[in-house]
Amino acid sequence: MGSIVWTVNMTNPLRGQVIHLYKTLLYMGREYPQGYVYFRTRLKTAFMKNKDVSDPEKIKQLLARGDFVIKEIEALYFLRKYRAMKKRYYEDEK
Repeated sequence: MGSIVWTVNMTNPLRGQVIHLYKTLLYMGREYPQGYVYFRTRLKTAFMKNKDVSDPEKIKQLLARGDFVIKEIEALYFLRKYRAMKKRYYEDEK
């Protein structure tokens, strides 16, 4: 049984990074403005679309794009938090 796992890991050494990216994005999707279910279905669709990619360079490009998406989601959350705090502490100027 151990040799099968070793063979799978040797055929695709980036698999762990892909799984980590998926879990990170899934965790971040809990606070998504359009809802967790919407985010989870879109995330799963995106990952399933690229499930047959086996070229390591293409996988690295997709991982880089995933990191970019993480940064965009973080920016969205920080902006939402900033707007909420601004609304709480400053009056509307008309």
